[in-house]
Amino acid sequence: MTDTGSAPLPAADRPGTTARLRDALLAASFTADGLLDLLGAPAYAALARSETVPALRATRGDTPLEALVRLFLLQQPVPSARLAGVLPVDDAVDAGWLTRVGDDEVAATVDVRPYGGTDGEDWFIVSDLGCAVGGAGGIGQRAENVVLGVGGASTTLAGITVRTPVGSALDLGTGSGIQALHAAQHATRVTATDLNPRALDITALTLALSGAPAADLREGSLFEPVREDETFDLIVSNPPFVISPGARLTYRDGGMSGDDLCRTLVQQAGDRLNEGGFAQFLANWQHVEGEDWQERLRSWVPRGCDAWIVQREVQDVTQYAELWLRDAGDHREDPAEYQARYDAWLDEFEARKVKGIGFGWITLRKTAAAEPSVVVEEWPHAVEQPLGDAIRAHFERVVHLREHDDAALLEGHFRLAAEVVQEQVGLPGAEDPEHVVLRQHRGMCRATKVDTIGAGFAGVCDGTLSAGRILDAIAQLVGEDPVALRDRTPAQIRLLVEQGFLEPVGEPVA
Repeated sequence: MTDTGSAPLPAADRPGTTARLRDALLAASFTADGLLDLLGAPAYAALARSETVPALRATRGDTPLEALVRLFLLQQPVPSARLAGVLPVDDAVDAGWLTRVGDDEVAATVDVRPYGGTDGEDWFIVSDLGCAVGGAGGIGQRAENVVLGVGGASTTLAGITVRTPVGSALDLGTGSGIQALHAAQHATRVTATDLNPRALDITALTLALSGAPAADLREGSLFEPVREDETFDLIVSNPPFVISPGARLTYRDGGMSGDDLCRTLVQQAGDRLNEGGFAQFLANWQHVEGEDWQERLRSWVPRGCDAWIVQREVQDVTQYAELWLRDAGDHREDPAEYQARYDAWLDEFEARKVKGIGFGWITLRKTAAAEPSVVVEEWPHAVEQPLGDAIRAHFERVVHLREHDDAALLEGHFRLAAEVVQEQVGLPGAEDPEHVVLRQHRGMCRATKVDTIGAGFAGVCDGTLSAGRILDAIAQLVGEDPVALRDRTPAQIRLLVEQGFLEPVGEPVA
């Protein structure tokens, strides 16, 4: 049986064949939308769980699209005659995308999965056979150098990445190339690195088949492939963050002690960023007995960077071990071997006094400020992806608040963010609510309690009046001393700005 992680790959230096293959796939509606229309929502969603039976049932017809789904997504041999006029079969065989099997049948050598870009682009993600879904999917892949496709972590990172136009971007640990593909849409120059040379070859295929510009591909671990004097406007990484006993699987396990790989990656990123540049990572971190996890993460932040770290989930050590043992398919093998591996994970955590593992996002922004802002918080609630604009706006608000003392804040103008609603909580029939809640329906979807003054202030913020003038008007309405109100309200305004309920705006031109 061929090792998936060492099987020959299509030739990346055959652009003509790749372009013809792309045209043929698009002509047959082998796209994200085309798949959804053909398969229906349940079968389409099952593919994302690596379940193929519903899609096999939905592709028993004889249309070109059904043949392509069976060939590239379901890894089923297809008669060459069915592909006549659909694909450039001979060219695809010569270039290594297809191989001839059986009696005049062909099979795919790699998985090719349609993927919709953020602006409706029709892209294709290439991965090893049987590996289209990446990360904690129970795919049972043990090949060390296997290259996975798109998983939940991949799409999460793509969704939180700030997408402003930049001159240079670095995708560190590129895998199948999804982050490099996104970056190529708004970065003049994209560099992609990976410890696994096979991943670099597959990234080149992903970019070429998606019609994207080629990236500068470099082999090596972490920042090793990057020159000492080389800096970037954007760094993204979905690293092998799994905290495990040993470096068993290249695509998954960090290979360093505990969460040292993620810590090292974050700490070294500061020196690789241009002023105002962003570095964005997914990461796992240990919750250690007797240690504040927030302070642990604060210690990771490099000097000269604002940071926003969001913990999205925490698992106890047993849940965590089971998740990743199933990812490798260990639960399907010898029970004694499974138990031994499980014991090894728990021994590792016990030795380090680890009681849980956190998962979340880390965003850095290079700044020359004397006192950078570091926000570490837990937010396990629903959010609205993509979040790139919301994350960029967070750091813009950080800069605004840092540059404005309370007096300047009261001279400023603010606008209530889009889709913020007010909820009043109290007993039925009560004259006054017990408390007032402002709730966002966009971005982080936060909710925060405010007093009646804060609610009234936010409600009239449309950018036309300064904060001080609004407070003076409220003081007159409620019969309160305007000086006292101005003194005690800036802290509440700062909180509303920091959390994105209020947006600073320029003073209107008379």
